[in-house]
Amino acid sequence: MSRQQRVEIDEMLRRPRPEGPSTVEELRFRFRTMMAGMIVPAGIRTRAVTLGEMPAVLVEAADAPKAGTVLYFHGGSYVVGSPETAMSLTGNLVARTGFRAFSLDYRLAPEHPFPAAIEDGLSAYRALLDSGADPSAIAFAGDSAGGGLAVTTCLAARTAGLPMPAAVVAFSPGLDMTRTGASMDTKADVDPLLTREGMAHTGAMYLAGQDPHQPMLSPATLADLTGFPPMLLQVGTNEVLLDDSTRLATRAREAGVDVILDVTADVPHVFQAFAGTLDEADEALERAALFLGQRMRVSAATGTPEG
Repeated sequence: MSRQQRVEIDEMLRRPRPEGPSTVEELRFRFRTMMAGMIVPAGIRTRAVTLGEMPAVLVEAADAPKAGTVLYFHGGSYVVGSPETAMSLTGNLVARTGFRAFSLDYRLAPEHPFPAAIEDGLSAYRALLDSGADPSAIAFAGDSAGGGLAVTTCLAARTAGLPMPAAVVAFSPGLDMTRTGASMDTKADVDPLLTREGMAHTGAMYLAGQDPHQPMLSPATLADLTGFPPMLLQVGTNEVLLDDSTRLATRAREAGVDVILDVTADVPHVFQAFAGTLDEADEALERAALFLGQRMRVSAATGTPEG
């Protein structure tokens, strides 16, 4: 393991932050600032598009693109973040697979609380299908809250009678708004980024008074995953959300779903964003790219939404 790299990232994430609850504007500014320091790979090109009526960023390989589409959901507790803040992740998936990715600029809380993000994810997927894209050549992917959104958008698609995508890839997904996983407490001292108090603050913005005890908010404990596509869940041992992934993996196995639970030791929340800085991040992204390449069934006709 790259011990020194890990230590340096841990120290960076532990830099002092203002005490007390932050405003939405402060949270968004700090998140943009942090993610601006991530390395975006060369060999990709981007442009603003729409999926149906939803804004998104299309990320493509500059050379030798392959047929196939990743619908990507950025992280940020449903309150902060954008396609730009997730570009180190989306760009690396595109660079390593050759598939195009649509990174969705879904609506954020508190302006647009639950279930707005899920509605936007479903709308974007429906737009891809309506454009002629084959579901067997579409994968959902996301990080943190976006990883949870990749799962709940699958739930919404199944309820709507839409075909399932080929695969789901989730990086450190948030899958339990009840925050009942044991790791919420057992990993509190080693997680350099997330705290129960911080997640309660942003979670209240997203919930807007809704009961978190429902499948679309806590799929790790309440969702029926029957009929789901194969899933890859990547998570680090140094994060309070560890048990969100371990419990969803158990539910997937019980539902007869192919699932890979990929746990990396001593790395923080969404460690994959540190590709180019942390060896484990590059290795995890290679495994994610291999998984996507094995699961996507691509043909020449994939459909391209206009934007």
